[in-house]
Amino acid sequence: MARRCELTGKGVMSGHLVSHANNKKKRVFRPNLQTVSLASETLGQDVSLKVSMNALRTLDSKGGLDVFLLKARDTSLSTKALRLKRQIAKKQAKQAASA
Repeated sequence: MARRCELTGKGVMSGHLVSHANNKKKRVFRPNLQTVSLASETLGQDVSLKVSMNALRTLDSKGGLDVFLLKARDTSLSTKALRLKRQIAKKQAKQAASA
């Protein structure tokens, strides 16, 4: 799953590089991906994910990794992020039941 954001599914897009003379040449638009270590408050551990910088800004504005993952669609998440989402939901349900 190279060159794809694990949280949003943002990937490589193609298009044209258009010159002043209107000559069109194929080009590739790549997302700004970085491998980032994110902290999960519910699980109490750090998780390393390949994330686009746009998704990282969204993650900060939503309130953290746990909140972002619980609201995210399953179709846009990678298998690693989906597994993490299920672990977080399971742990939060267990904490709610005991409280």
